[in-house]
Amino acid sequence: MKFLLLIAAILLQTACTGVPDGMKAVKNFESERYLGTWFEIARLDHSFERGLEQVSATYSMRDDGGIKVVNKGYSAEDKEWKEAVGKAYFVDDKSTGHLKVSFFGPFYGSYIIFKMDQVNYQYAFISSYNHEYLWLLSRTPQVSDEVKQDFINTAAEYGFSTEQLIFVDQMPTNTGTK
Repeated sequence: MKFLLLIAAILLQTACTGVPDGMKAVKNFESERYLGTWFEIARLDHSFERGLEQVSATYSMRDDGGIKVVNKGYSAEDKEWKEAVGKAYFVDDKSTGHLKVSFFGPFYGSYIIFKMDQVNYQYAFISSYNHEYLWLLSRTPQVSDEVKQDFINTAAEYGFSTEQLIFVDQMPTNTGTK
């Protein structure tokens, strides 16, 4: 019985750190250049970010070689900042933009950078192991219409429901400041 539970746990872990069919993570990825703060420009809706605005993700190196992840967003409804701290590790080699990230103990999910500005590291298109998770991140609170349209077109080619995208309000409200 213990053996079956171990196999089930391994399969569950692998399924959550996989890549959607046809998608490939970027190569020649440089984690040092990716560190720092990124602003969330667009996302598909999911419970852990529902209603949040001014969302950002800050990445820094961990002592164990992983990456510390701090996600932060303002809830206008609750009039407070929400924050989640996690850790990420490379699934393959460090030059491939495919990491596994955990905010809840031993459970990891895929963090796949499937397209990005690899010259200046100014924007990144992110997915998880399935088509329910999708983000457009940028080093600045706004991006050009061309980047937005490229994100929508590229995500649609991979089968994401781009008509359900939420474009995040990055402007501070009267009650919340960064």
